[in-house]
Amino acid sequence: MAANSERPLGEVRFLTVAEVATSMRVSKMTVYRLVHAGTLPAVRVGRSFRVPEHAVGDYLRESFVEAG
Repeated sequence: MAANSERPLGEVRFLTVAEVATSMRVSKMTVYRLVHAGTLPAVRVGRSFRVPEHAVGDYLRESFVEAG
């Protein structure tokens, strides 16, 4: 099976910044900061950004911290 970054573009689901913010339970500004810092990959479409759905999962897995 191919890695997420190697999927054909037709199979990649893109999310809006608002959808990413809702799913991560953060503000849209936080998502914009992650995108502009290069921490969360995104594609610019006109004046807005679209984030590959798999990138959100990848970011959360890499950022996960065990508490306690």
